[in-house]
Amino acid sequence: MLPKMPAIGEWLRRRAENLLCLMLLTMFVVFTLQIIFRYALSMSIGWTHEVSVALWIWIVLFGSAFVVREVDEIRFDLIWGGAGDKARRVMQIICSLALIFLFSISLPAVIDYVTFMKVESTAYLKIRFDFLYSVYIIFAVAMIIRYLWLAVQAVRGHAPEAFDPTKAGSGV
Repeated sequence: MLPKMPAIGEWLRRRAENLLCLMLLTMFVVFTLQIIFRYALSMSIGWTHEVSVALWIWIVLFGSAFVVREVDEIRFDLIWGGAGDKARRVMQIICSLALIFLFSISLPAVIDYVTFMKVESTAYLKIRFDFLYSVYIIFAVAMIIRYLWLAVQAVRGHAPEAFDPTKAGSGV
């Protein structure tokens, strides 16, 4: 069963990427609709702004939690790139433990705040804020799990990838 785990994980990552693409497409269509109504028809419609903002929040946090890979994250390459394997492992452990600690101590307050926000909703579509911001809880838990995994890998001797300028790109 263990050899199939990376394949299942990659399949799930691609489905998350597909969902992210659908969110981005929806945001683009709604944004275009907003422009058409405002400038071509001289009618202001507020729900399009709400949908765009809600989708942007979900795109950023959902994408960070499930689509962005560790090698795609921004680092201080000046320090990271010049470090050897052992130094990168130590930096990974320190950063991972710090992030695990910070996300963990904030999680109860975040959950409390998000559940409290059920009393508020958006102006036009009446989307409850607890639903809208629940993605942050998902993001925080995913970050705790991700950095716990990375810390364990670094302790076991697996050094994070060094920066390779030949593979650097714009992400496009």
